[in-house]
Amino acid sequence: MSKQLDLIIVGAGPCGIAAGTAAEQAGLSCMLIEKGCISNSLVSYPYYMTFFSTAIMLEVGGVPFTIPNAKPTRREALAYYRRVVEHCGVDVRQYEEVEDISGQEGDFTVSTRKITGTENTYHASAVVIATGGLHEPNHLGVPGEDLPKVRHYYYEPYPYYDQDVLVVGAGNSAVESALEMFRNGVRVTMAHFADSIDRGIKPWVVPDITNRLDRGEVPMYWRHRVTEIRPSSVLLRHEETGEETEIKNDFVLAMTGWRANHQHLEALGVHIDSGSGIPDYNQETMETNIPGIYIAGVVAAGHDANKIFIENGREHGCLITDDYLAKGSVK
Repeated sequence: MSKQLDLIIVGAGPCGIAAGTAAEQAGLSCMLIEKGCISNSLVSYPYYMTFFSTAIMLEVGGVPFTIPNAKPTRREALAYYRRVVEHCGVDVRQYEEVEDISGQEGDFTVSTRKITGTENTYHASAVVIATGGLHEPNHLGVPGEDLPKVRHYYYEPYPYYDQDVLVVGAGNSAVESALEMFRNGVRVTMAHFADSIDRGIKPWVVPDITNRLDRGEVPMYWRHRVTEIRPSSVLLRHEETGEETEIKNDFVLAMTGWRANHQHLEALGVHIDSGSGIPDYNQETMETNIPGIYIAGVVAAGHDANKIFIENGREHGCLITDDYLAKGSVK
């Protein structure tokens, strides 16, 4: 039987790692369980992306994030968070998925299955859910979305050279992918249900995309939604007039955001707001309505992934550790 831990943290993204380092530095015993690799969420980011935040605002565990430029790249961030885990001695179980969490405050049982099929059982006084917000894409919900040419992720422009690509959305992912493809021989078109790009666009990207749109170099269908995806075309409909337009198309990149995984929270009895998707939790302690069950990182933001990110989500670990210690729960 495994020993009783103070905390088990489900998820080893930046915010999960921050929670782990906070626990370790407070003298608590903890373990991170990750179904993928360390910082798995960052692995799925575009290969050449640059973060909005400066390096210092992404630091966790008191480990300096030293790079030559102000804002880190995806590759630099992946190397940094791995180094934090090594430096702080955080116990991370990679490629091990949590299948069940049961019990009550002071005595939780976490059952897992490794990628090899091996099953394990761990015990902890409290559990932190830090599974991020990239579990499932926000689907368009239209005919043809299951065609192989439709993708909800973007890594690099090269597979789309000399192709007609529709980018759906006008957030950072949509805008940056459109610009990168435009500069690499892709015929890019965009469609967005609103009449302007999202307010949260990285400031240094705004002039670039604005110029491309104003010059017609990247055609934009404002106030349009996708209504049907066909093998060689896409049907768009204007929000107000209902007028439909069919455009030639080889690939659709639906950059419409992602949703968090609430499976374990709901199974434990945590209330999830049906409208916002936000779990019922105390913002001062990060504890949910179920004693001993905490949340950290983007999962606390519900459907609005722009509300919580690494910059502010990294602080959740200290709140959790402080509350755990205040309860006198240390074994």
